[in-house]
Amino acid sequence: MKKLALVLVPALVLMLGLPLAVALVVVTMSAPAAAEQLRTVACGGITPITGDWRPPFEQAYTVGQRGFGREFHPTYHEWRMHTGQDLVSQPGPGPVVAIGPGRVTFAGTRAGYGNVVDVEHVDAAGARVLSRYAHLASLSVRAGQSVAAGQQLGVEGSTGDSTGNHLHFEIRIGGAPVDPVPWMLAHGAPLNGNAVAGWTPQPGEEVQEGGVGFPLPPPGSPGQASLRNPPQPIPAQMKGFYVAAAARYKIPWTLLAGIGMEETAHGRLTGASSAGAQGVMQFMPATWATIGVDGDGDGRADITNDADSVMSAANYLAKAGVTGGLAGVRAAVFAYNHADWYVNDVLFYAAAYGGGTVLGSATECGPGEGNPNLPPLTNDRLRTVLTWAVGQVGDRYVMGANGPDAWDCSSFTQTAYAQIGITTPRTAGAQRDWLAAGNGFRVQPQQARPGDLIFYDSYLGPNTIGHVAMVFDPSKQSTVEAMSSDRGVTYGSYAGKASTKNIFEIWRVGNVSDQPTRSAA
Repeated sequence: MKKLALVLVPALVLMLGLPLAVALVVVTMSAPAAAEQLRTVACGGITPITGDWRPPFEQAYTVGQRGFGREFHPTYHEWRMHTGQDLVSQPGPGPVVAIGPGRVTFAGTRAGYGNVVDVEHVDAAGARVLSRYAHLASLSVRAGQSVAAGQQLGVEGSTGDSTGNHLHFEIRIGGAPVDPVPWMLAHGAPLNGNAVAGWTPQPGEEVQEGGVGFPLPPPGSPGQASLRNPPQPIPAQMKGFYVAAAARYKIPWTLLAGIGMEETAHGRLTGASSAGAQGVMQFMPATWATIGVDGDGDGRADITNDADSVMSAANYLAKAGVTGGLAGVRAAVFAYNHADWYVNDVLFYAAAYGGGTVLGSATECGPGEGNPNLPPLTNDRLRTVLTWAVGQVGDRYVMGANGPDAWDCSSFTQTAYAQIGITTPRTAGAQRDWLAAGNGFRVQPQQARPGDLIFYDSYLGPNTIGHVAMVFDPSKQSTVEAMSSDRGVTYGSYAGKASTKNIFEIWRVGNVSDQPTRSAA
């Protein structure tokens, strides 16, 4: 171990320009047990599109055994060069879509490919990229046609030299095939098997990290009040309260209006309920004691004050996880009043008032405490992450950017860990939940190590994680991060943030991988 430290410390300092304290922390993690890579815990939900590229399926899919390189051909029973990656949609053959905007250069039948579509794209650097989709059962496009990202090209099939329904997917640069798995990962669209859906912000809608967002879920059944009480007009003053609270806590104002309609018809039904709930948004005094906030700026939280009541309802929904995907919205409304019919009523009224977009990730990891028994990242893997992160210092910060020369906070950390085959969700909040689901564990600030991820509240309001940074030198409480539009990617500090932020957490990524391996050590 001492010999290893003597070798690694100078090398790490020279490679990264890291302070000696950082290098010393890194080498303490090379215990033999840490060499084992465990499979990442997958999250449910739908992966949003956050850049120019996307996987070739909308539905969930599996990544086939036949990848790029020399593979045994199932038809010819001999070893041949396999120029792409096989993918199989679930639960059965589904539509195949373009991975990005481009022009169809070929659509027809070609030897062993069977029915095949070629699409030529131009990447951010101006280079031409060709994507190929083979063995299709049918074609939906013709040569010369322009297509958008996500536009259907055909249906997955088994034409040509194929032994079963699947998509043979290729990426070609300058006419030569390249491995599509690392290429897609580097372009923000990992082939990880998740279902994928896009979201395009409407005029006037706020865009957060990567333009991530999802519409309010539709109402279901059963309903109750919504079956007999139509949505009432919203008084101007009440709408003002809804809009102000929604702006502070970054949720659709219509969701607050749905609760206001369900509870008191926007204040038309006054007085305490039979259970003792009070105010326009009907809070129990015991709940108010912990959730009530000042909504009108008079310095106190009054349960009977309409502005305070609406602002506190937004506070409650945010604390209950309303930004955590479609299931998170329903769970947050359910927490407000424990009944499925209540949730459906509120969503019915919210839709009637115009619906809206929740600024959050539709990737759903659910609650968790992490796994403190995970082995830490090995030295070489951590070195790769930090080398990449330091190499981006000086790049621009652009909300929604996915590189290669501009990032927002979570695309920066996502891409850093992608360098070692770890696919994290796209937003800061979803990354924290991904760790809590079993891919990492929380550490105290005094236990921080280089590469740990720091999460705290920012532009999404006080109850929602909105920023992520990477620990650089814990002895100085310094970070490397995509900080802001005026600072770009730079070195920062987390000193004092634990006492000034409503949310402040440090998490360590375990020695996990999308494709786990076991060391012979």
